[in-house]
Amino acid sequence: MIVIASTRPGRVGLPVSRWFEARAREHGAFQIDVVDLFELGLPFLDEPHHPKLAKYTKQHTKEWSQRVDAADAVVLVMPEYNHGYTAPLKNALDFLHREWQHKPVGFVSYGGVAAGTRAVQLLKPVLIALKTYPLMDVVSIPFVRERVGEDGIFRADEPLEGAARVMLDELVRVAGVLGALRAEP
Repeated sequence: MIVIASTRPGRVGLPVSRWFEARAREHGAFQIDVVDLFELGLPFLDEPHHPKLAKYTKQHTKEWSQRVDAADAVVLVMPEYNHGYTAPLKNALDFLHREWQHKPVGFVSYGGVAAGTRAVQLLKPVLIALKTYPLMDVVSIPFVRERVGEDGIFRADEPLEGAARVMLDELVRVAGVLGALRAEP
């Protein structure tokens, strides 16, 4: 599952995610579900029960649960806003609990000089609390707007292409190992 974490108008997350989705499809080891949090449109957490109970009452939560549950690995395509991650991403994570467990999470982060790395570091404790496995191999894109042409296409250089290959390979390895944990009752 590739999650586009920005919902801001004019976001560069769309061209970045299209580039990464193409890399993942070329890799060949994945069936890909792209989730655009803007299109998903989850309201702020509106379930009456704690997510650990999985007593979902809303159709949007049930559908989100099914999509996340079906994923063996997750990649977050995420910007850095004010040194942090986006509220829609935190909200999407908080809606569920068990569905996230024992899955590797990769990061394609972007921003200015810090390339989204501060947001990734802030998000890792949240992901660990959900019992995911945040990968150390990441794709960090500095000065992202300079890489998106007037045609709206993101242009990666060889270091970014290489980082994507390394992360995708690691997702396959770690998802395979963690699959046994997901299979346990």
